[in-house]
Amino acid sequence: MARPLPVLNPVSVACCAPLSQAPLEADDAEDLATRLKALADPARLRLLSLILAAEGQEACTCDLTEPLGLSQPTISHHLKKLAEAGLITGDRRGVWTYYRVVPEALSSLAQILLSPQPA
Repeated sequence: MARPLPVLNPVSVACCAPLSQAPLEADDAEDLATRLKALADPARLRLLSLILAAEGQEACTCDLTEPLGLSQPTISHHLKKLAEAGLITGDRRGVWTYYRVVPEALSSLAQILLSPQPA
């Protein structure tokens, strides 16, 4: 039976109001920075893209290694960073782990970064 992997240091889905509405509190800035740091790496952005483009928006670790040309331990490191930031979840099935993007995490980041358009 499949069992989900634990997420280390989970980050809340929505840390704060959009930046244009109010200044960030220190704790909110830390939470947001954790997620943005996880995304601030080309390999991690490519991993998110590969997962989102995969059938059912789910990808096995075994399918993510070759497209990036990185070793399996390096891919696992990047996936761990994305999971710690609350951006993906993993589900272990036998010897493989399948990853999915947490849609709410991405949409909350978009909402936080949105600024209203001038009238």
